[in-house]
Amino acid sequence: MFSTAFLDLPALQGASGTVTLPGSKSISNRVLLLAALCQGTTVVHDLLDSDDTRVMLNALRQLGCGVEVAGTTVTITGLGGQLKHQDAIAFFMGNAGTAMRPLTAALAVLGGDFTLSGVPRMHERPIGDLVDALRALGCSIDYLGHDGFPPLHIGPPSLKVDAPIQVRGDVSSQFLTALLMALPLAAKEQDIVIEVVGELISKPYIDITLNLLARFGIAVQREGWQRFTLPAGSRYQSPGTIHVEADASSASYFIALGAIATGDGIRIQGVGADSIQGDIRFMDAAAQMGATITSGPNWLAIQRGAWPLKGITLDCNHIPDAAMTLGVMALYADKPTTLRNIASWRVKETDRIVAMATECRKLGATVEEGPDWITVHPLQQGQWKAASIHTYDDHRVAMCFSLAAFNADQIPVRLEDPKCVAKTFPDYFEALFSVAHARPQDIPVICIDGPTASGKGTLASRVAAALGYHYLDSGALYRVTAYAALQAGLTLEAVDEARIADLARTLPVRFEGDTVWLGQADVSDAIRTEQAGMNASKVSVLPAVRTALVALQHSFQRLPGLLADGRDMGTVIFPDAPLKVFLTASAAQRAERRHKQLISKGISTTLDSLRADLEARDARDSSRSVAPLKAAQEAYQLDNSLLSIEASVDQVLTWWQAKQPF
Repeated sequence: MFSTAFLDLPALQGASGTVTLPGSKSISNRVLLLAALCQGTTVVHDLLDSDDTRVMLNALRQLGCGVEVAGTTVTITGLGGQLKHQDAIAFFMGNAGTAMRPLTAALAVLGGDFTLSGVPRMHERPIGDLVDALRALGCSIDYLGHDGFPPLHIGPPSLKVDAPIQVRGDVSSQFLTALLMALPLAAKEQDIVIEVVGELISKPYIDITLNLLARFGIAVQREGWQRFTLPAGSRYQSPGTIHVEADASSASYFIALGAIATGDGIRIQGVGADSIQGDIRFMDAAAQMGATITSGPNWLAIQRGAWPLKGITLDCNHIPDAAMTLGVMALYADKPTTLRNIASWRVKETDRIVAMATECRKLGATVEEGPDWITVHPLQQGQWKAASIHTYDDHRVAMCFSLAAFNADQIPVRLEDPKCVAKTFPDYFEALFSVAHARPQDIPVICIDGPTASGKGTLASRVAAALGYHYLDSGALYRVTAYAALQAGLTLEAVDEARIADLARTLPVRFEGDTVWLGQADVSDAIRTEQAGMNASKVSVLPAVRTALVALQHSFQRLPGLLADGRDMGTVIFPDAPLKVFLTASAAQRAERRHKQLISKGISTTLDSLRADLEARDARDSSRSVAPLKAAQEAYQLDNSLLSIEASVDQVLTWWQAKQPF
């Protein structure tokens, strides 16, 4: 997952391949709470691992549920409709509406001494209609801040069921979902009727709730979308095991990707047209705009059809979350697109109508908006603007606007706070980059070259982490190659040159900070011995091996970008890199650094001998006939003799930012 302050997406050209989606947030959190209310254990397969589900799991642990997590399989030992203890409990719900609303209702019916709070935005998201409905049932709920909004305090109830429970349906369907999930706990001796006041929005989400309630033994009787009856004697029964569908809302980004990008199309695994999630109907809207879509059991395949896409006018009440993706697709259309009946956007993680309008305008689009609608005008080639997209701590804003990187003007897009996608899809950007393509010249490379012990590895790995880029320690490649050759039973002599070169071409090496991985093995310590350095020198003189490793180094230039360090990154391997830095430090300073490093490892040495060795090595490296150590003509010189690593990182990032259009 990207944890950087921002993520720069280079201009993307096309996309093709297969994406496997994470589990549905809506289904995951419903299933977790229903399993908690049952007697016995429920094994949940393919659960979404995200911020929202972690919030719910933490709450269930606080209540005394058994929770065993093994990857995406979670075993819940339920409460059987009874709290195990009556201690005061404070729940922190983050910004997870799918946890906050249903848990509030369940706790209010069960009764106890509970407080529920969240992040500041959660305290701006209305909950008053749900609280009013629960109070009418006899639940004890008090506001700890502003009336109608969290945080809340819940006390013991005095339940009375002498009239239908009424709840507004035009603010959030989560209020009705919360009541449907909580009230079976109170329907022991008589029917409980819920009446929806006004139009019920987001009806497909209620379908998900009813479907799952049936799986857990609750047969709700529905009269249209206005009246729901929970029969007397309702009792939760565990299905034993249950599988979570992949998230149809998350599918919308890759359906849109297939509709926008050139290439062989996108295949989505984990959800099909027969999904119980209403957001699967996004595929119909995408088809109206021109996407070519086929589906089968648990899969979808999407290709670009009409181009430009077709502007549409659509009532989006049935796909409120996925409809946001249409707002970015509209930028690629032939005429304006109007999305209607989306008032619920205003009470989500942020005011999504304002967010969509503001950020589309940054890209250069004309946008009109109203209380429950938005119209987005398309952008023609030559009209796109480089923009830094504010994501409002809203996962869907970040994922939607990633699609703007496919613009006709081939300009990059910056997404602020990319880690907000962790709410529902922590690996979203990794999934996007696994199928998206860019021209090599559009994938940025930053080169940091310099002499031995100048600190280029530490600097490069830190800058890579700050930008979310891949990292290449070119010097370690020869060490890893020698190590792998010896592990394969080869000699490091010319007699095995061809076989070593073959091995080097597909070396499964990757760099994560200071850790070097060869396949699944951490070889960091094994390649940093004195003997490993001598072995690296042996293979480095083999021409076929050098040629193979040049190709391997080029393969590290992958989305979203690369940080490469070595001796010839900017002069030989990536001569067209947009930023080249030549890192220097005095021989005395480098000797002192190396001395501290060796002493910490228990290796005895002297400063004078280290300095002499470094000066001799500098002379050898600078006079080599192949890839000599020298600064590229356009490289920025950075002497870090007296600089901290933090100051050095800041300097490189400042140089890089100066080259960006944002």
